[in-house]
Amino acid sequence: MSPRHARQTFALIAGGGTTGHVQPALAIARALVERGHKRAAIELVGSERGIEARLVPAAGFELTLLPGRGLQRRLSLQNVKSLWSLLVACRRAWTLVGRRRPRVVISVGGYASVPCALAAVLRRVPVVVAEQNAQPGAANRLVGRFARACAVSFPGTPLPRAVVTGNPVRPEVLAIDRARDAEAARTKLVVEPGRRLVLVFGGSLGALRINRAALEAARLWAGRSDLHVRHVVGSRDWDDITGGGPPVPPGSPLRYEAIEYDDDMPTSLAAADVAVCRSGASTSFELLAVGLPAVLVPSPFVTADHQTANARHMEAAGAAVVVPDAELDGARLAAEVDTLLADPARLAAMATAARAAAAPHAAEEIAALAEVHARD
Repeated sequence: MSPRHARQTFALIAGGGTTGHVQPALAIARALVERGHKRAAIELVGSERGIEARLVPAAGFELTLLPGRGLQRRLSLQNVKSLWSLLVACRRAWTLVGRRRPRVVISVGGYASVPCALAAVLRRVPVVVAEQNAQPGAANRLVGRFARACAVSFPGTPLPRAVVTGNPVRPEVLAIDRARDAEAARTKLVVEPGRRLVLVFGGSLGALRINRAALEAARLWAGRSDLHVRHVVGSRDWDDITGGGPPVPPGSPLRYEAIEYDDDMPTSLAAADVAVCRSGASTSFELLAVGLPAVLVPSPFVTADHQTANARHMEAAGAAVVVPDAELDGARLAAEVDTLLADPARLAAMATAARAAAAPHAAEEIAALAEVHARD
């Protein structure tokens, strides 16, 4: 056996596919290292089709990629190919778990978590689930049946042996203090004094409904000299949204900027007065961590409508306003934002409520939970 395979592996962290899965996985991995585990003793297991292939090596952790993609809920040739890939992934996961002999497997959800977690169960390795959303995804619903414990982000999440920890947030976001950092962030983003910054985004790919509403709202705000709209369009809709040129004519009082991707989102979060965005778990807990009031537009295209459940928890905490996707247009977006910006006391109360509902120690709590259930 080679030295690489003979080393003691403490944890395999399995899952991924999207940033919303990968960032919590990395946060848990970093928390384990901070708790004294060697970096080489933590390995992530992801999907060949996921963003983890780029993010995990850049963070300095070893990564194993499994083939395949999720099954569609209908008969199709793609499902035959997916089923074969799933069988290949299960075989590779079985070999990986047997070779690494981890003390615990942590499932963060997503396609790749299932083969690895099932292999762990069959090899009698303890499994701990880390679920980001208020309504769990199919992978963690399955894996949760066999887990020693399920770390959940929101109270009432329907998983067995649930422990409420919150959702891990990347350290660069946790470090933000808007009261301290806003002025420097606004200077970096060239937000003129006296302007309120409205941050609009829909994830790395973008959200077409939000993007189109943002353009319409910008046209309605064209005469406003007190607003700066920072519109993160996303790659999928970039050509469609920007193809017609800026939504306001040159020389308009409104400051509108469109960018395809924001590679410095922590600065934008620190500078913004209000956000308009989806309500995935990672986004939701980043908003809570920095105390940023938000207009949340849950995506209707997700499993179990989990973004609506996330958003309603945020709304109940007093940290956000929720607008159903089908009801959003430019007029509604502008009205919701205008109402918030016109009431500084309400904005301040929402910021305070957000920080009170945040879970800054989520990654550490999940790491500790994994230690409790790890085999000797």
